[in-house]
Amino acid sequence: MLDKFKDECGVFGIFGHREAANLVYLGLYALQHRGQESAGIAASTGHTINVLKVMGQVADAFNEAALAQLPGTNAIGHVRYSTAGESRLVNAQPLVSDCVHGQIAICHNGNLVNARELRDDLVREGSIFQSTSDTEVFLHLYARSKADSVESALIESIGQTRGAYSLAILTNDRLIAVRDPHGFRPLALGRLGDAFIVCSETCALDLIGATYVRDVEPGEVLVINAGGLRSIKPFRAQPLQHCIFEHVYFARPDSYVFGDSVNEVRTNLGMRLAEESPADADVVVPVPDSGVCAAIGYSEQSHIPLKMGLIRNHYIGRTFIEPQQSIRHFGVKVKLNPVRSILAGKRVVLVDDSIVRGTTSRKIVKMIKAAGAREVHVRISCPPTISPCFYGVDTPRRSELIAATHTIREIEKFLGADSLKYLSLDGLLSSVNGQRSNYCTSCYTGRYPIPFPRDDASHLQLPLKLVKQV
Repeated sequence: MLDKFKDECGVFGIFGHREAANLVYLGLYALQHRGQESAGIAASTGHTINVLKVMGQVADAFNEAALAQLPGTNAIGHVRYSTAGESRLVNAQPLVSDCVHGQIAICHNGNLVNARELRDDLVREGSIFQSTSDTEVFLHLYARSKADSVESALIESIGQTRGAYSLAILTNDRLIAVRDPHGFRPLALGRLGDAFIVCSETCALDLIGATYVRDVEPGEVLVINAGGLRSIKPFRAQPLQHCIFEHVYFARPDSYVFGDSVNEVRTNLGMRLAEESPADADVVVPVPDSGVCAAIGYSEQSHIPLKMGLIRNHYIGRTFIEPQQSIRHFGVKVKLNPVRSILAGKRVVLVDDSIVRGTTSRKIVKMIKAAGAREVHVRISCPPTISPCFYGVDTPRRSELIAATHTIREIEKFLGADSLKYLSLDGLLSSVNGQRSNYCTSCYTGRYPIPFPRDDASHLQLPLKLVKQV
């Protein structure tokens, strides 16, 4: 497995289209990069909600027969990588419930920092949970609400939570999109003819030929029904905290996120990296696929030619089994292979988006040198990652992050690189077009905009004795 942060989740919803489930399937296919553990679709006939959830990827989970079981003109879907809760079918989304307010299905991208506290309170009061997902907390709060309307009950329940959430919610007769007041996770609104769509990234709109309208605003509850759109803003405004890592790694380059082109931002990151950390080299080589845009920017700014010196095998799935005895030490070779004609005798600038534990980067540097490269200069298009995320990204404990326990010189030595340079935090924030103060950078600074429970502080602990020699 490549040594990267795990993607979060992706949501997609559509209201008012006779092929709703089929379009959600396509939307989830476009969002597959955001989660590969499970996929699910819920569709409403106007009288009842049907749901189908499967472990695995979208293409493996659904076929024509499966989608035929999901009639209706309104539907929502979800692709999941678990950031809260175990990787089991019971935690796959959408989660569906039937209560005094009627049937409801919910898809969630993000993480609630007070989910454990709310869950404990609900259990003490008699709630029975079916999953270990933090998303189920929304449903129990909603079911217990005494409010006299669906929207009021949702607002009351959501208002008790803290953290990151971009939600697609389906009832029998409406689609509701909600984004937390800090706007941690993206959520876009689109249109396809008379149908309305909400989704995590605009690339999903492109696939089905829909038009981007605008982002669902932070703190907005957007209600879509037969009468059209209705926007409610019931929550107190908060400082914006868009996740900067969406631009660094998570989102697809062909998406627009937080109002910016992801491709343009990543190219800017590479250009700024070349300005801050030039290298005397012959060729720029990206680590595919996530390092490609930054490598293009680095090449353009430095005037060092870009070449694809590493080729990725795109046909390795989650079920690949590494031989245990007869063939050992695969490393990353099953996913990446060097092009010797490009690398041999060359001084290489190796561009990647991030380093987490450093183990994969080390193997890649070794691979490139084994292919004959004279020098390998590693350039990373973000600052050193020193802290875990509590807002919807599955990150290791701080003790597992190499930049939290070692200096850049020590990491350089561990990688076997001739030099190692990271993009500065100022360089990162200056590469986005919006206000730099609107972004959450806690994974680079250790400063968190929303407090998390004391129990989670163990993720921030470092070993009692740091290992300085690597």
